[in-house]
Amino acid sequence: MHIPDRTLLDWLAEPAAGRGLHYADSGDSWTAHPYRDLAQLTLRCAAALGERGVRRGDVVAVMQRSSPGFVAGLFGALAAGATACSMAPPFAFQRTDEYERHISHLLDTARPALIVVDDDAAEHVRGPAARLGLRAPVRFEELIDGISPLTEPRQPAETALLQFTSGSSGYSRGVRISAQALQANVTAMRRWLQWPAEYPGTSWLPVHHDMGLIGCLVNIVVTECDGYMMQPDDFIRSPLRYLKCISDNSVRMAAMPNFGLAYILRRVRPGQLDGLRFESLRGVILGAERIDPRVLDGFERLLGPHGFDRRALLPAYGGAEATLAVTGLPLAEGWTVATPRQGSDAPAEPLGVVGCGRPLEGMSVDIVGEDGEPLEDGQVGEITVRGACVATQYVGDPGSSSGTRLGDGVLRTGDAGFLRDGQLFVLGRLGDGLKVRGRMLFAESLEAELCERGVPERRATVLLGVRDGAPTAAVVFELPRPEWIGTTLDLLTERLEDADLLAVLVPRGGLAVTSSGKPRRRVMWQALCAGTLEGRIAPMADALREAEAAARAELQPAAAR
Repeated sequence: MHIPDRTLLDWLAEPAAGRGLHYADSGDSWTAHPYRDLAQLTLRCAAALGERGVRRGDVVAVMQRSSPGFVAGLFGALAAGATACSMAPPFAFQRTDEYERHISHLLDTARPALIVVDDDAAEHVRGPAARLGLRAPVRFEELIDGISPLTEPRQPAETALLQFTSGSSGYSRGVRISAQALQANVTAMRRWLQWPAEYPGTSWLPVHHDMGLIGCLVNIVVTECDGYMMQPDDFIRSPLRYLKCISDNSVRMAAMPNFGLAYILRRVRPGQLDGLRFESLRGVILGAERIDPRVLDGFERLLGPHGFDRRALLPAYGGAEATLAVTGLPLAEGWTVATPRQGSDAPAEPLGVVGCGRPLEGMSVDIVGEDGEPLEDGQVGEITVRGACVATQYVGDPGSSSGTRLGDGVLRTGDAGFLRDGQLFVLGRLGDGLKVRGRMLFAESLEAELCERGVPERRATVLLGVRDGAPTAAVVFELPRPEWIGTTLDLLTERLEDADLLAVLVPRGGLAVTSSGKPRRRVMWQALCAGTLEGRIAPMADALREAEAAARAELQPAAAR
């Protein structure tokens, strides 16, 4: 299938008739917004930005939930010749003070000429903007009120997008994405997925995260297919509604992290799928975190009786510094699991690693050793990326502990992985590992094994490193049951020999995570070493004894206490 080139703004000149974006309302209803209406709204926004004094190359921060206003704000900035920057609205954070610290850092790094917000974000952003000497945020509806649209869009600025990394290894880092890189990545994804305008897509991912922003929203709009858009909390409330949307509208393309599939498996029972069909799904892009093969198998068992083809599961790899996508599994190939080539320094991976496909058009991937030289097939090293989609540079100096580096057209990702027959297999962050008996153990691998042994995903985060001269594994537990601590103690004793084993007990919401839900392992590790990590810290064996004693006390009759 030939997938033609399309610029980022072609859809504004000739918006597709009869197609558009459909947003989930309360209940089971959807509101349709045709591309013709969205194009006019976008050109009104572009004109309004000019009237507010936004000049070519200025940064426009867009802080809105997924909505027609967000589409107009993002593409309106591009159409005005400005640099668009999507920032998380408050819903992505549990605490107001945490959100204001996060958004203050982003605003100070980006220094936007204008901040466009929705009603939810307005009050939370006004204070940080004033303290930084920035213009007061403007609500989208106020911005476009009484404005006539531009007759045609301007040429995008050299830097089309300023996007922020997840911040899993420290503060989020601003990355400059050129218009050429953004268009090249979108084109490469559309060709990888063989995605024509006739194929509907859907997304519940947040639009402040690169996977939800570029992988879903921008791809859908540039393709001009029908897009069915849900809020993240819509999906959390009812993953069944998401599946029903796919069935009812013959959706072809979707995307989510591993935890999204796992959440569907926990919340949806087979009997609830009676009458639904999933033959239409030809691509479920999986990225943003390590992929669990047991979850893929479970998803196939759940949807397979209703026409779902396991080959539609498409693991991928990428990151903000590569615009988004670097590799992806070709359509209809089918996902596979592999382990690194055996050797004294090969990491132990008893569960195997799911392959993340091959480099997309215009991209290349190498695995290099500590000396920077390429390694042989199957050997573990650092993943490096070259190609048309690699970012221009970082913005500011956020003081991140991330090992990711940009320079001379090369992205050194700070991720460990290996190649097997041209396919990339990703193990984890180089900074989140510990060498034992000459073999590297990665935090994500240990967490996968804990899930295999019954510890729920995202309730235990493993931190690895050398603390006070001793190899140390600390596990941050969120409201743990005694058996989770016992299972963890058994696994780590087995795998880490004489390392110090610590338990960190935190309440609900106590795990440090990014706005997209990734654990901030490096941040928690640094706080542990500095003595500032919140929570009760104890040797894991002591924590287990105390948890078991507390559980026994809870079981005693009140009169016996």
